[in-house]
Amino acid sequence: MFMVTGNAAKVIRRLAERERAPDGAGLRIAADPRAGELTVGLSPRPSRGDTVLQAGGAYLFLCPVALQALDDKALDATMTEDGDFDFVMADQPR
Repeated sequence: MFMVTGNAAKVIRRLAERERAPDGAGLRIAADPRAGELTVGLSPRPSRGDTVLQAGGAYLFLCPVALQALDDKALDATMTEDGDFDFVMADQPR
């Protein structure tokens, strides 16, 4: 099952606050079939068919393709020196 670290949840909450997103907004991870990769971005609400996860007060919206691709992954995040955020996918600790 996809996992979200406490750091990632904190960064998602801060990102939503910084962008003045509406209550219930979250980080959406979705497949981009043209590019053959996953995209990540703040979304005011989930899209139809998304799985909604809540972790540490933060919401994540995963499209079905992303949910399957990330099943054994963990999302972590850090804040950079210039105030930006970096998200990192890693294998879950065993």
